[in-house]
Amino acid sequence: MAQKPSIPKGTRDFGQQEMAERNYIFDTVRSVFRACGYAQIETPAQENLSTLLGKYGDEGDKLLFRILNSGDAFANVDQSKPLTPQVCEKGLRYDLTVPFARYVVQHQNELSFPFKRFQIQPVWRADRPQKGRYREFYQCDVDAIGSKSQLCELELIQIIDKVFAKLDINVLVKINNRKVLTGLAEICGFPDKVVDITVAIDKLDKIGLDAVKAEMMEKGLTEQAVSVLEPILTLSGNNDEKIAAMRSIMASSETGMKGLDELEELFGYIKAAGINTATEIDLSLARGLNYYTGAIFEVKALDWQIGSICGGGRYDNLTGIFGLPDMSGVGVSFGADRIYDVLKGLDKFPKDLRSSTRILFANMGQNELLYILPLVSSLRDAGVSVEIYPDSSKLKKQFDYADRKAIPFLSITGENEVAQGIVNIKNLESGEQRSFPKDDVKSMIEWMA
Repeated sequence: MAQKPSIPKGTRDFGQQEMAERNYIFDTVRSVFRACGYAQIETPAQENLSTLLGKYGDEGDKLLFRILNSGDAFANVDQSKPLTPQVCEKGLRYDLTVPFARYVVQHQNELSFPFKRFQIQPVWRADRPQKGRYREFYQCDVDAIGSKSQLCELELIQIIDKVFAKLDINVLVKINNRKVLTGLAEICGFPDKVVDITVAIDKLDKIGLDAVKAEMMEKGLTEQAVSVLEPILTLSGNNDEKIAAMRSIMASSETGMKGLDELEELFGYIKAAGINTATEIDLSLARGLNYYTGAIFEVKALDWQIGSICGGGRYDNLTGIFGLPDMSGVGVSFGADRIYDVLKGLDKFPKDLRSSTRILFANMGQNELLYILPLVSSLRDAGVSVEIYPDSSKLKKQFDYADRKAIPFLSITGENEVAQGIVNIKNLESGEQRSFPKDDVKSMIEWMA
């Protein structure tokens, strides 16, 4: 008995309709990236584990897909040493930022700084599959590296604003600063617990305040320390009010005050630039990745329940790990798969994506085929997507094919049309039909526009 075909959990097939919709997202994002002066690069699906490990924190390291060495990977294993490093030297990339940092260091002599790049490629995480969370998914990353100016942060927010306006998704941009989070660790008396605190805080939306407090105490914070943090995590008011309130709370932390200065500067830029998308300071926003050092961003869809659909932040030390210090960068990543789910759920994909074919020529016989073949070539040369039905089947079958593929126009050109030197074209939605001289390609295109 043949085995039933399947795919791994956390992955998906994409048919022609899904690919048309996904390409709509990619093309929209790519057009905004390019309009802002970012150039495209690509990096390999697999990286050396030495490149990936230690960049995402302990939780991130656990989610790396490791690749077994080729050949007999277990042939020369030393039983006295850990097994995994001996049999796995490579892994699938977890995100696009760390490979980008590796790329910058490796190609630094070829680049002009600030270097502005974007990547649209898949990444892999050994996560538990659930709604909106996949093991294989695409990211659309855009980064600027080689400048510490927060004008780079502003430009990323402008990109977010333009992308989601084009996609017609109503979003909220949440912004925080990792220096503020470091300041929180300092004022509660546990500066060495900043990673534990930020990892716990990052789960606030998912597990709630009580569970976050419990996790922080499990990590060694005292009840008193947690009580210092609690009012900060529940702080309300507008952005100016939040910054003012935090200044009085964090006066003893130089790092925290610097983070508040940066937030105030960035929101000043946002106001001056006339950003249409709603933006707010969220002091509970932590972003779990350890390499962030400054501003951090997260974008939420307001009309559809799902996790963040875009996020990122400033990183000052990432290239230093690979031997290139003092190279600050900032970037955001658009989660194409979650954006797809939002557009699908809100029914906001353009209707004309249903078919890539504009017109189908019915197959009426050999002589008729020879008659229309030059016209088909002319239409394709003019940029019109054209199909010829390959078999001389009953017209009903050919009509059904056009209907299933949502092809808007159908040409039935038979013996009489050949004799008259014309071509018939029918609008399958309205039912309107027109005849054109065979050589009048311009009029045909204008009518089908």
